[in-house]
Amino acid sequence: MHYADYKTILSPKNGMNLYRGCSHGCIYCDSRSACYQINHHFEDIEVKRNAPQILEEQLRRKRKPCMIGTGAMCDPYIPLEEELQVTRQCLAVIERYGFGLSILTKSPRILRDLDLLKAINEKTKCVVQVTLTTYDEDLCRKLEPNVSTTSDRFHVLEVMQNNDIPTVVWLSPILPFINDTEENLRGLLDYCIAAKVRGILCFGFGVTLREGDREYFYAQLDRLFPEMKQRYIRSFGSAYMCNSPNNNSLTSIFKEVCKQHGILWKTDDVFTYLQTFEYKTGQLSLF
Repeated sequence: MHYADYKTILSPKNGMNLYRGCSHGCIYCDSRSACYQINHHFEDIEVKRNAPQILEEQLRRKRKPCMIGTGAMCDPYIPLEEELQVTRQCLAVIERYGFGLSILTKSPRILRDLDLLKAINEKTKCVVQVTLTTYDEDLCRKLEPNVSTTSDRFHVLEVMQNNDIPTVVWLSPILPFINDTEENLRGLLDYCIAAKVRGILCFGFGVTLREGDREYFYAQLDRLFPEMKQRYIRSFGSAYMCNSPNNNSLTSIFKEVCKQHGILWKTDDVFTYLQTFEYKTGQLSLF
């Protein structure tokens, strides 16, 4: 872990990454890609010094409240968060200033902050997003070794449902030749149905690979799935988008199930929902 100084926390689109780097160890992690310019060892987490204070200054200057997003690149609930509580402090700022929250994680550590998530959702809108990739628990431990398994993440979705906090699932990535099966997809969709998720983000069935990410992914394939790297190279070469040969059939199942259960599935519709700020009935704006 090391600290770094930043002048701002929020991006132009009101997203924030409080940590740079991650210790979850997911073998496919796109955030390892060289284009993101994380110029330190990925597991040597960079912490943004004074993040809650910087966030408060930025929110104070905004003319009207909006949704604040976090977790799209680096998980806000890595183990380090238990000690530092940077995420919790920032959620408290968001709640105090009456902004909405869209937060993405793979970790049940988010349940520690259920009080703040509920408080935000009572005023505006809080959407908890959870990534699900693998229904098989043993396979999940291989692909995402240092974070909770899928059943634990399903528990998070259930807790949010029981507390009237809306949820969205990221169904991504689905790795060709590894978890791109109908059985895996239907198992994950059953979780989504049971948890009554509002929407599912799916960008097709496959994985993206580029410099930095690809090298790490291939090294893990060599370690976990002998001969699989060669199969990827034969199938995809140096392509960025590596689509599963089952993409079309899995997409049909995905769309059909979502339509049957009233789950948002079009990417634009889900992102619109995540980004739309709203007051709860009876709430008055302080702006």
